[in-house]
Amino acid sequence: MSPADVPVPVRAAGGLVLLQGLTGVAAGGWLLIAALRGSTGPVPIAATAAWLVGFGAILLTVGVTLIRGRHGARTPAIVAQLLLLGVCWYAIGPSSQPLYGVLAGALCLVVLILLFCASARRWAAEAHSATR
Repeated sequence: MSPADVPVPVRAAGGLVLLQGLTGVAAGGWLLIAALRGSTGPVPIAATAAWLVGFGAILLTVGVTLIRGRHGARTPAIVAQLLLLGVCWYAIGPSSQPLYGVLAGALCLVVLILLFCASARRWAAEAHSATR
């Protein structure tokens, strides 16, 4: 299957996942700088920064591979969105940041809708039947 055969919703989902990855890497970098400046305890901030950079890098990779039309990236993208929905719930409730949580949750839902639309499912099913 050529890259031109990749459905637009899959490429759009890849772009949004790429944006999530960039955001994670940027937030992790910002936290790492804060930890190095010593604004608060370095261990918790550095650990959070490392987690954000690592997860962001994974999302960057998944986003690029979705845009390129690699079928193996669809499942990690779906799992990441489900994990991020939990983070969004935490932002809305216990963290008292409802605006961030609702906006990020809406983005996750958009990605899931794009990855589960008819053309994306058909694209994934064609790849599954081609490997048999």
